[in-house]
Amino acid sequence: MYTPQKTDFEFISDRDIDVDENFASQGYWKGVATHFLRNRFAVTGLILVSVIIIFAIFAPVVSTYAYDEIVSVTDSSGKEIIAKSLSPQIGGVGEQNFSDRTFIFGTDDMGRDLWTRTWQGARVSLIIAFVAIFIDMLIGTSYGLISGFFGGTVDNVLQRAIEIIGSIPTLVIISILAIFMPKGIGLVIAALLVTEWIGMSKIARAECLKLKEREYVLASRTLGAGSFHIIFKQILPNTIGPIITQVMFSIPVAIFTEAFLSFVGVGIVLPQCSIGSLIEAGFGNITILPYQILPPICVLAILMLGFNLIGDGFREALAPKLEDM
Repeated sequence: MYTPQKTDFEFISDRDIDVDENFASQGYWKGVATHFLRNRFAVTGLILVSVIIIFAIFAPVVSTYAYDEIVSVTDSSGKEIIAKSLSPQIGGVGEQNFSDRTFIFGTDDMGRDLWTRTWQGARVSLIIAFVAIFIDMLIGTSYGLISGFFGGTVDNVLQRAIEIIGSIPTLVIISILAIFMPKGIGLVIAALLVTEWIGMSKIARAECLKLKEREYVLASRTLGAGSFHIIFKQILPNTIGPIITQVMFSIPVAIFTEAFLSFVGVGIVLPQCSIGSLIEAGFGNITILPYQILPPICVLAILMLGFNLIGDGFREALAPKLEDM
Protein backbone atom coordinates (compact mmCIF):
# COMPACT_ATOMS: atom_id res chain seq x y z
CA MET A 1 0.00 0.00 0.00
CA TYR A 2 1.37 3.40 -1.03
CA THR A 3 2.03 5.90 1.75
CA PRO A 4 1.52 9.58 0.78
CA GLN A 5 4.61 11.74 1.07
CA LYS A 6 4.93 15.48 1.65
CA THR A 7 6.42 15.91 -1.78
CA ASP A 8 3.22 14.60 -3.35
CA PHE A 9 1.39 17.76 -2.40
CA GLU A 10 1.87 21.39 -3.32
CA PHE A 11 0.37 24.32 -1.49
CA ILE A 12 -2.00 26.29 -3.72
CA SER A 13 -0.47 29.58 -2.53
CA ASP A 14 2.83 28.55 -4.14
CA ARG A 15 1.32 28.34 -7.62
CA ASP A 16 0.70 31.09 -10.11
CA ILE A 17 -3.07 31.26 -10.55
CA ASP A 18 -4.54 33.20 -13.45
CA VAL A 19 -7.79 34.98 -12.64
CA ASP A 20 -10.15 36.15 -15.34
CA GLU A 21 -10.54 39.78 -14.32
CA ASN A 22 -13.54 40.29 -16.60
CA PHE A 23 -15.64 37.72 -14.75
CA ALA A 24 -14.09 37.91 -11.28
CA SER A 25 -16.60 38.17 -8.45
CA GLN A 26 -17.03 41.67 -6.99
CA GLY A 27 -19.34 43.32 -4.53
CA TYR A 28 -22.53 45.10 -5.59
CA TRP A 29 -21.40 48.61 -4.70
CA LYS A 30 -17.96 48.03 -6.21
CA GLY A 31 -19.71 47.12 -9.45
CA VAL A 32 -21.87 50.24 -9.22
CA ALA A 33 -18.77 52.42 -8.68
CA THR A 34 -17.01 50.76 -11.61
CA HIS A 35 -19.91 51.37 -14.00
CA PHE A 36 -20.35 54.93 -12.72
CA LEU A 37 -16.68 55.84 -13.23
CA ARG A 38 -16.76 54.39 -16.75
CA ASN A 39 -19.50 56.86 -17.65
CA ARG A 40 -17.73 59.97 -18.90
CA PHE A 41 -20.82 62.15 -18.63
CA ALA A 42 -21.43 61.09 -15.02
CA VAL A 43 -17.82 61.80 -14.09
CA THR A 44 -18.05 65.19 -15.81
CA GLY A 45 -21.16 66.00 -13.78
CA LEU A 46 -19.40 64.92 -10.57
CA ILE A 47 -16.45 67.19 -11.36
CA LEU A 48 -18.72 70.16 -12.13
CA VAL A 49 -20.70 69.77 -8.91
CA SER A 50 -17.53 69.21 -6.86
CA VAL A 51 -15.97 72.41 -8.21
CA ILE A 52 -19.08 74.45 -7.36
CA ILE A 53 -19.26 72.94 -3.86
CA ILE A 54 -15.55 73.67 -3.23
CA PHE A 55 -15.98 77.29 -4.30
CA ALA A 56 -19.17 77.61 -2.23
CA ILE A 57 -17.33 76.36 0.86
CA PHE A 58 -14.03 78.20 0.60
CA ALA A 59 -14.53 81.27 -1.65
CA PRO A 60 -16.57 83.32 0.90
CA VAL A 61 -14.05 82.42 3.62
CA VAL A 62 -10.94 83.57 1.75
CA SER A 63 -12.60 86.50 -0.02
CA THR A 64 -11.40 90.02 0.70
CA TYR A 65 -14.96 91.23 1.30
CA ALA A 66 -17.91 89.91 3.29
CA TYR A 67 -21.04 89.00 1.38
CA ASP A 68 -23.01 91.85 3.04
CA GLU A 69 -20.17 94.41 3.09
CA ILE A 70 -20.69 97.66 1.21
CA VAL A 71 -17.31 98.51 -0.35
CA SER A 72 -16.30 102.16 -0.29
CA VAL A 73 -13.23 104.41 -0.44
CA THR A 74 -12.52 107.93 0.74
CA ASP A 75 -11.17 110.39 -1.81
CA SER A 76 -8.69 113.19 -1.20
CA SER A 77 -11.46 115.58 -0.12
CA GLY A 78 -12.67 113.17 2.54
CA LYS A 79 -15.83 112.19 0.64
CA GLU A 80 -16.85 108.55 0.85
CA ILE A 81 -17.45 106.87 -2.51
CA ILE A 82 -19.39 103.60 -2.64
CA ALA A 83 -18.46 101.03 -5.31
CA LYS A 84 -21.92 100.85 -6.86
CA SER A 85 -22.49 98.86 -10.06
CA LEU A 86 -18.84 98.43 -10.97
CA SER A 87 -18.11 96.18 -13.92
CA PRO A 88 -15.71 93.26 -13.37
CA GLN A 89 -12.16 94.47 -12.77
CA ILE A 90 -8.88 92.99 -11.59
CA GLY A 91 -6.34 95.15 -9.81
CA GLY A 92 -5.13 98.16 -11.76
CA VAL A 93 -7.77 98.11 -14.49
CA GLY A 94 -11.18 99.44 -13.54
CA GLU A 95 -13.28 102.36 -12.40
CA GLN A 96 -11.79 105.58 -11.12
CA ASN A 97 -10.89 105.58 -7.38
CA PHE A 98 -11.27 101.77 -7.30
CA SER A 99 -8.40 100.85 -9.64
CA ASP A 100 -6.54 99.14 -6.78
CA ARG A 101 -9.48 96.87 -5.91
CA THR A 102 -10.34 93.51 -7.46
CA PHE A 103 -13.97 92.69 -8.27
CA ILE A 104 -13.94 89.54 -10.38
CA PHE A 105 -17.71 89.61 -10.96
CA GLY A 106 -18.13 93.34 -10.34
CA THR A 107 -20.38 94.88 -7.68
CA ASP A 108 -24.13 95.26 -7.30
CA ASP A 109 -26.29 98.36 -6.86
CA MET A 110 -25.44 98.58 -3.17
CA GLY A 111 -21.69 98.29 -3.66
CA ARG A 112 -21.33 94.65 -2.54
CA ASP A 113 -18.84 92.29 -4.14
CA LEU A 114 -20.68 89.91 -6.49
CA TRP A 115 -17.90 87.29 -6.37
CA THR A 116 -18.44 86.76 -2.65
CA ARG A 117 -22.22 87.02 -2.89
CA THR A 118 -22.40 84.51 -5.74
CA TRP A 119 -20.55 81.81 -3.81
CA GLN A 120 -22.33 82.66 -0.57
CA GLY A 121 -25.61 82.33 -2.48
CA ALA A 122 -24.51 78.98 -3.91
CA ARG A 123 -23.69 77.82 -0.38
CA VAL A 124 -27.12 78.84 0.92
CA SER A 125 -28.93 77.21 -2.01
CA LEU A 126 -26.98 73.95 -1.62
CA ILE A 127 -27.59 73.84 2.14
CA ILE A 128 -31.32 74.38 1.64
CA ALA A 129 -31.47 71.71 -1.09
CA PHE A 130 -29.48 69.09 0.83
CA VAL A 131 -31.36 69.62 4.11
CA ALA A 132 -34.77 69.55 2.43
CA ILE A 133 -34.01 66.51 0.27
CA PHE A 134 -32.52 64.59 3.22
CA ILE A 135 -35.66 65.15 5.29
CA ASP A 136 -37.85 64.41 2.26
CA MET A 137 -35.96 61.15 1.76
CA LEU A 138 -36.64 60.10 5.35
CA ILE A 139 -40.33 61.05 5.18
CA GLY A 140 -41.03 59.81 1.67
CA THR A 141 -39.16 56.53 2.01
CA SER A 142 -40.80 55.65 5.34
CA TYR A 143 -44.24 56.65 4.04
CA GLY A 144 -43.90 54.63 0.84
CA LEU A 145 -42.48 51.51 2.51
CA ILE A 146 -45.21 51.44 5.16
CA SER A 147 -47.91 51.99 2.55
CA GLY A 148 -46.62 49.26 0.25
CA PHE A 149 -45.87 46.72 2.97
CA PHE A 150 -49.19 46.77 4.82
CA GLY A 151 -51.36 47.25 1.74
CA GLY A 152 -55.14 47.01 1.97
CA THR A 153 -56.89 49.76 3.92
CA VAL A 154 -53.63 51.32 5.10
CA ASP A 155 -52.37 51.62 1.54
CA ASN A 156 -55.66 53.04 0.27
CA VAL A 157 -55.81 55.70 2.98
CA LEU A 158 -52.17 56.75 2.58
CA GLN A 159 -52.39 56.86 -1.22
CA ARG A 160 -55.58 58.95 -1.14
CA ALA A 161 -53.77 61.39 1.16
CA ILE A 162 -50.93 61.67 -1.37
CA GLU A 163 -53.40 62.30 -4.17
CA ILE A 164 -55.06 65.10 -2.19
CA ILE A 165 -51.73 66.75 -1.35
CA GLY A 166 -50.44 66.32 -4.89
CA SER A 167 -53.57 67.89 -6.39
CA ILE A 168 -52.97 71.18 -4.59
CA PRO A 169 -50.87 73.56 -6.77
CA THR A 170 -47.44 74.29 -5.36
CA LEU A 171 -47.98 78.05 -5.52
CA VAL A 172 -51.10 77.72 -3.38
CA ILE A 173 -49.14 75.80 -0.74
CA ILE A 174 -46.36 78.38 -0.82
CA SER A 175 -48.85 81.23 -0.51
CA ILE A 176 -50.46 79.61 2.54
CA LEU A 177 -47.06 79.03 4.15
CA ALA A 178 -46.06 82.64 3.45
CA ILE A 179 -49.06 83.84 5.47
CA PHE A 180 -47.97 82.02 8.63
CA MET A 181 -44.18 82.07 8.24
CA PRO A 182 -41.69 84.92 7.76
CA LYS A 183 -39.68 85.05 4.56
CA GLY A 184 -36.34 83.30 4.68
CA ILE A 185 -34.63 79.93 4.74
CA GLY A 186 -37.31 78.38 6.96
CA LEU A 187 -40.09 79.18 4.49
CA VAL A 188 -38.15 77.75 1.55
CA ILE A 189 -37.31 74.52 3.40
CA ALA A 190 -40.92 74.14 4.57
CA ALA A 191 -42.17 74.59 0.99
CA LEU A 192 -39.75 71.92 -0.24
CA LEU A 193 -40.72 69.55 2.58
CA VAL A 194 -44.42 69.78 1.75
CA THR A 195 -44.06 69.11 -1.96
CA GLU A 196 -40.89 67.10 -2.71
CA TRP A 197 -41.40 63.91 -0.66
CA ILE A 198 -44.28 62.57 -2.76
CA GLY A 199 -42.11 61.30 -5.63
CA MET A 200 -39.79 59.59 -3.17
CA SER A 201 -42.69 57.80 -1.49
CA LYS A 202 -44.05 56.48 -4.79
CA ILE A 203 -40.70 54.94 -5.70
CA ALA A 204 -40.31 53.41 -2.22
CA ARG A 205 -43.83 51.97 -2.39
CA ALA A 206 -43.25 50.44 -5.83
CA GLU A 207 -40.02 48.81 -4.65
CA CYS A 208 -41.72 47.52 -1.49
CA LEU A 209 -44.57 45.94 -3.47
CA LYS A 210 -41.96 44.14 -5.58
CA LEU A 211 -39.81 42.96 -2.67
CA LYS A 212 -42.24 42.11 0.11
CA GLU A 213 -43.05 38.66 -1.34
CA ARG A 214 -39.41 37.64 -1.78
CA GLU A 215 -38.10 34.52 -0.03
CA TYR A 216 -35.94 36.35 2.51
CA VAL A 217 -38.95 38.40 3.65
CA LEU A 218 -41.07 35.26 4.04
CA ALA A 219 -38.20 33.65 5.98
CA SER A 220 -38.05 36.63 8.35
CA ARG A 221 -41.80 36.41 8.92
CA THR A 222 -41.51 32.67 9.62
CA LEU A 223 -38.80 33.35 12.21
CA GLY A 224 -41.09 35.82 13.99
CA ALA A 225 -39.66 39.17 12.86
CA GLY A 226 -41.94 42.17 13.33
CA SER A 227 -43.35 44.21 10.47
CA PHE A 228 -41.19 47.28 11.07
CA HIS A 229 -38.09 45.12 11.46
CA ILE A 230 -38.79 43.59 8.06
CA ILE A 231 -39.51 47.01 6.50
CA PHE A 232 -36.41 48.81 7.73
CA LYS A 233 -33.97 45.91 8.08
CA GLN A 234 -34.88 43.64 5.17
CA ILE A 235 -36.67 45.69 2.50
CA LEU A 236 -35.12 49.17 2.94
CA PRO A 237 -31.50 48.10 2.21
CA ASN A 238 -32.66 46.60 -1.09
CA THR A 239 -34.37 49.83 -2.18
CA ILE A 240 -31.32 52.07 -1.65
CA GLY A 241 -30.38 52.04 -5.34
CA PRO A 242 -33.59 53.58 -6.77
CA ILE A 243 -33.80 55.96 -3.80
CA ILE A 244 -30.27 57.28 -4.42
CA THR A 245 -31.13 57.83 -8.07
CA GLN A 246 -34.28 59.73 -7.09
CA VAL A 247 -32.30 61.85 -4.63
CA MET A 248 -29.81 62.83 -7.34
CA PHE A 249 -32.66 63.98 -9.58
CA SER A 250 -34.48 65.72 -6.69
CA ILE A 251 -31.53 67.92 -5.65
CA PRO A 252 -31.52 70.05 -8.86
CA VAL A 253 -35.33 70.34 -8.60
CA ALA A 254 -34.94 71.63 -5.03
CA ILE A 255 -32.23 74.10 -6.10
CA PHE A 256 -34.41 75.37 -8.93
CA THR A 257 -37.46 75.63 -6.64
CA GLU A 258 -35.43 77.65 -4.12
CA ALA A 259 -34.22 79.92 -6.93
CA PHE A 260 -37.80 80.39 -8.15
CA LEU A 261 -39.12 81.21 -4.67
CA SER A 262 -36.37 83.75 -4.08
CA PHE A 263 -36.94 85.19 -7.55
CA VAL A 264 -40.64 85.85 -6.87
CA GLY A 265 -39.83 87.39 -3.50
CA VAL A 266 -40.90 84.77 -0.93
CA GLY A 267 -37.48 83.26 -0.34
CA ILE A 268 -34.23 84.66 1.00
CA VAL A 269 -34.35 88.27 2.21
CA LEU A 270 -31.57 90.87 2.11
CA PRO A 271 -28.79 91.13 3.11
CA GLN A 272 -28.72 87.32 2.86
CA CYS A 273 -28.41 85.96 -0.63
CA SER A 274 -29.06 82.82 -2.63
CA ILE A 275 -28.87 81.92 -6.29
CA GLY A 276 -32.49 82.95 -6.79
CA SER A 277 -32.23 86.29 -4.97
CA LEU A 278 -29.11 87.18 -6.97
CA ILE A 279 -30.89 86.35 -10.22
CA GLU A 280 -33.87 88.46 -9.11
CA ALA A 281 -31.55 91.38 -8.25
CA GLY A 282 -29.72 91.13 -11.57
CA PHE A 283 -32.92 90.80 -13.58
CA GLY A 284 -33.85 94.40 -12.87
CA ASN A 285 -30.64 95.64 -14.51
CA ILE A 286 -30.33 93.03 -17.24
CA THR A 287 -30.53 95.58 -20.08
CA ILE A 288 -27.90 98.01 -18.75
CA LEU A 289 -25.77 95.87 -16.40
CA PRO A 290 -26.01 92.31 -17.75
CA TYR A 291 -22.85 91.18 -15.92
CA GLN A 292 -24.78 91.17 -12.61
CA ILE A 293 -27.08 88.32 -13.64
CA LEU A 294 -24.55 86.15 -15.47
CA PRO A 295 -22.63 84.62 -12.49
CA PRO A 296 -25.68 83.28 -10.57
CA ILE A 297 -27.30 82.01 -13.78
CA CYS A 298 -24.10 80.18 -14.77
CA VAL A 299 -23.76 78.62 -11.29
CA LEU A 300 -27.41 77.51 -11.37
CA ALA A 301 -27.02 76.03 -14.86
CA ILE A 302 -23.84 74.14 -13.90
CA LEU A 303 -25.48 72.72 -10.76
CA MET A 304 -28.59 71.64 -12.67
CA LEU A 305 -26.51 70.03 -15.43
CA GLY A 306 -24.07 68.38 -13.04
CA PHE A 307 -26.68 66.78 -10.77
CA ASN A 308 -28.71 65.54 -13.74
CA LEU A 309 -25.59 63.93 -15.24
CA ILE A 310 -24.83 62.30 -11.89
CA GLY A 311 -28.42 61.07 -11.64
CA ASP A 312 -28.25 59.54 -15.13
CA GLY A 313 -24.93 57.93 -14.22
CA PHE A 314 -26.34 56.36 -11.06
CA ARG A 315 -29.43 55.14 -12.89
CA GLU A 316 -27.31 53.34 -15.49
CA ALA A 317 -24.81 52.05 -12.90
CA LEU A 318 -27.50 50.62 -10.62
CA ALA A 319 -29.23 48.85 -13.52
CA PRO A 320 -26.53 48.30 -16.17
CA LYS A 321 -27.43 46.97 -19.59
CA LEU A 322 -25.99 43.64 -20.72
CA GLU A 323 -23.68 45.25 -23.27
CA ASP A 324 -22.17 47.45 -20.54
CA MET A 325 -21.33 44.53 -18.26
